[in-house]
Amino acid sequence: MTAVNVTTDGKTVVVEDTATNTVSITTTGPQGPAADGFVFNGTAKINNSIVYYDSSVGEFKADTTTTKLSLVEGGNF
Repeated sequence: MTAVNVTTDGKTVVVEDTATNTVSITTTGPQGPAADGFVFNGTAKINNSIVYYDSSVGEFKADTTTTKLSLVEGGNF
């Protein structure tokens, strides 16, 4: 295993490594405000879920109710 030492001094990051490696460093930029009135619930999402709006709870959902497969095989849309 190769040992890598990383130290920081303010905005300078020093990476010391005795082996030849490629190191990529990125900094996350500022995030914009959330879209007003857009509430998304993806806790029950599955593969091929399609996002839809559920007015009874006032949120957009991605779950097992509406999927690509249910639209193709006779689903109402």
